[in-house]
Amino acid sequence: MDFEVPEDAQEAAQGLNEFIDRYVIPLEEKNADLLATERTRYDETGRFVPEVLELRKQVRIESAKAGFYTMFGDPDLGGGGLPPTALVHVQEELTNHVGPHRPLIHENVVPSVFTNGLSPLLLHLQPQVRDKYVDGIGSGEKTFCFGLSEPGAGSDVQRIRTKAVRDGDGWVINGTKQWISNAPYADYCVLFAVTDPEANKARRGGITAFFVDTSWEGFDCSGVVTILGHSGTNIGILTLENLRVPDDHIVGEVHNGLALALLGISRGRLSMSALCVGTARWALGQAVDYANQRETFDKPIGQHQAVQMMLAEMAMDIYSAKSTVARTAWLVESGRKSIKETSITKALCTEMLGRVTDKAMQVHGGMGLTNELRIEEAWRHARALRIPDGTAEIQRRTIAMRLLRGDTDL
Repeated sequence: MDFEVPEDAQEAAQGLNEFIDRYVIPLEEKNADLLATERTRYDETGRFVPEVLELRKQVRIESAKAGFYTMFGDPDLGGGGLPPTALVHVQEELTNHVGPHRPLIHENVVPSVFTNGLSPLLLHLQPQVRDKYVDGIGSGEKTFCFGLSEPGAGSDVQRIRTKAVRDGDGWVINGTKQWISNAPYADYCVLFAVTDPEANKARRGGITAFFVDTSWEGFDCSGVVTILGHSGTNIGILTLENLRVPDDHIVGEVHNGLALALLGISRGRLSMSALCVGTARWALGQAVDYANQRETFDKPIGQHQAVQMMLAEMAMDIYSAKSTVARTAWLVESGRKSIKETSITKALCTEMLGRVTDKAMQVHGGMGLTNELRIEEAWRHARALRIPDGTAEIQRRTIAMRLLRGDTDL
C-alpha cells in the first residue's frame, strides 16, 4: 500500500485553499459585521438571514466555475470524478486550513458528496428529469436535501412512517421528516416514503425515493432544529401534506429506495472522518502555538510536562486516525468490501476529535472557553458529529455484526 497522496489530490487541495484565501476570505472580511456572530447571521426563527444566503450562493457559484464545487461528482453528471483517496485528502486539508464553522465555506465551497451537489443519486433519475435539474445543481445555483430521517426513524430507517400512495399518474405523500440537513434552504429534496406497507412491515424494503421541488404545494419546512447552544442551524423539519409527485420523478426503482440510501455511506463517512482529522490538526496547531507563547512561572507553558503530555496525546490520536482514514479510503477506492472498516473509521475519528478539542481547550485554559478562539466551537462540533450518519453505538453494532459473521480481517 502506497501512502503517497496522489498528485491530482494535492493539486486539488492546494487550489481549493488558494481559492478560499483569494475569494472567500476577502468576502468574509468585507461582510464581517454580518458574519461575526450568530445573532447577525440568523433570524429569529433560526434560519440564515437573506444576506447570508445570498453570499453562500455567490460562493457556491464561484466555486463551481473554478471546478471545486463539482470535483467529486460523477463525470456522467459533469463532475470531476476525483476518487475517495483524493476526497479524504482535500477534506482534511480544507478543515485544517480554515478550522470549524465558517458559514461561507463548510458544506458550501465543496458540498456533501452524497446529499447535495452532483450526488450519484441523480444518476438514478430518468434522463429527461435529470436533464431538467442537473445544470442548476452543478452550477451551485440550486441545492437539495436528503429527506430520510423522521422523529421515530433515525438509525432504524425501516421505521419511517411517511407514506406515498399512487394516484393516477403520480403519487400523494403525507408525513413528517426531521433532522434534515439543508432542509430550510433546499430547492429540491430526495424524499423517502413507504410505498409497500406490507414489505416495509416485514423489513423487506417497500420504500421509494422521490425527487421533489420544495416549492410544490404540500411541501413545507415547518421549522428548524437548533443544537448545542447555537442560535441557528441548517437542520430542518419537513411537513408533507398531500404532496403530489409525478411518477417520472421516482429516483431509481419503486419500493427499492433504501438501496439508494446506502449508496453514499462509504464516501459520506470517509468525508466526515477526514473532516475530523483536519479539524483536529487545526486544534493541535492552535494549542502548540499557544503553548509556545503563553508563559507561567517564567517560562512558556509548553515547557511544563503536564502540557507536553496533552500535546503528545493529541498528536498520537491524530496520527492514528489519519492512518485509519487513509487505509479505509484505499479499500473503498479499490472496490474491496469495507463495511466494517468505514464504521471503525467513523466512530474512531469522531471520538478522536472530541478528545483532541477537549485537550486543546485545556491547554488554552480560560481562553479556550471563549468564543474568540473558536476552540469551544470545534469542541461542540466534535460532540455533534458522534450522532449523525450512524451514531457511535450503531457503528459498534455494525462492526460487531460483521465480526460475528466471519469478517475478521483487520
